[in-house]
Amino acid sequence: MARIVMKFGGTSMAGIERIRLVAERVKLEVDAGHQVAVVVSAMAGETDRLVNFCREASPLYDRREYDVVVASGEQVTSGLLAIALQAIGVPARSWLGWQLPINTDTAYGAARIEGIDTQALNAALATGQVAVIPGFQGVAEGRVSTLGRGGSDTSAVAVAAAMKADRCDIYTDVDGVYTTDPRIVPRARKLRRVSYEEMLELASVGAKVLQTRSVGLAMKEGVRVRVLSSFVPGGDDSGTLIVSEEELDMERQLITGIAHDKNEAKITLTAVPDKPGAVATIFTPLAEAGINVDMIVQNIAHSTGSTDVTFTVPAADLARSLDVLAKAQGAIGYEAVKHDTRVAKITVVGVGMRSHAGVAATMFKTLGARGINIQAITTSEIKVSVLIDEDETELAVRVLHTAYGLDAEG
Repeated sequence: MARIVMKFGGTSMAGIERIRLVAERVKLEVDAGHQVAVVVSAMAGETDRLVNFCREASPLYDRREYDVVVASGEQVTSGLLAIALQAIGVPARSWLGWQLPINTDTAYGAARIEGIDTQALNAALATGQVAVIPGFQGVAEGRVSTLGRGGSDTSAVAVAAAMKADRCDIYTDVDGVYTTDPRIVPRARKLRRVSYEEMLELASVGAKVLQTRSVGLAMKEGVRVRVLSSFVPGGDDSGTLIVSEEELDMERQLITGIAHDKNEAKITLTAVPDKPGAVATIFTPLAEAGINVDMIVQNIAHSTGSTDVTFTVPAADLARSLDVLAKAQGAIGYEAVKHDTRVAKITVVGVGMRSHAGVAATMFKTLGARGINIQAITTSEIKVSVLIDEDETELAVRVLHTAYGLDAEG
């Protein structure tokens, strides 16, 4: 007997018929004698609909009330799946975030889990009951909180860690992790295993298979995570396993995958005073507002004693970023602010970069040969990211996939 956490995404929960299929898949694990907890997302498109309601009500909405609205999507699917399981003879009940409880901090809209009380959950599992838990939500100081977009993955990994599960299976609409988006590059290959570090980088730069925080939490807690399809039958060796680097094959590709992200916005502040502490006056208020800044480029100082500073933020945070910067203009001292949402970030990832030179050079040479201009660059130990024009995204991904020898044969 094993303890298993099964997480189902929005496409798996998109309507009663698909929820019934999920119930049948859960029943297979129950019939095999396993203790099962299920974490569910809202129906496909439902969270977007709820988010748009909040934006229409006010672009600068109260994040606490935002959480009240968007958390309702997962509450619906958790109740429906419990009903569907009961209908086929599987004892089940739903556990909302406050019922476990899943305690979080007060960063509403992007809360972090501080702890999960699994005493009642463990008692229920011991009786053979399936626990159906709405992902994405918790409780903070008596109020509903949410973990940010894609937070159901984090919920699943956190529950798996708290209940000491043997594995955490993430069911989605793809059958594993690929070298890049197969919709852009049909010759992309499915990866059998990926390291936590590589998956963390891929998730952070646009690969939408897993949420970044869920991978980081899995690495920290040592939770074995498997990504597999809700719609393709498979055995224990199907999908992609996220593991430690020690478990990877000795002989492997220099580059593991290529990710792209069009949900970026570029902001440029012109004529920022070129003096110590000037950059801190820009990014401190943004950090205090909970806005993540990614690429940062500070240009060569002008002869007038000023410089231009360019950086990127998530496109969804552009309005809030501009509001924060406008309020801080006096302290920063910039002349004007410019922004552009028609940009995309392209990233190559691979642990092989640690021991091989020339990865960045190959990227720059390949893009330059196709006339693709690079607007910004950022690197880490196992990744190189560039910012380019959004219209050139697919071309960039295709040519880089070929340049790094990732194309499948045949």
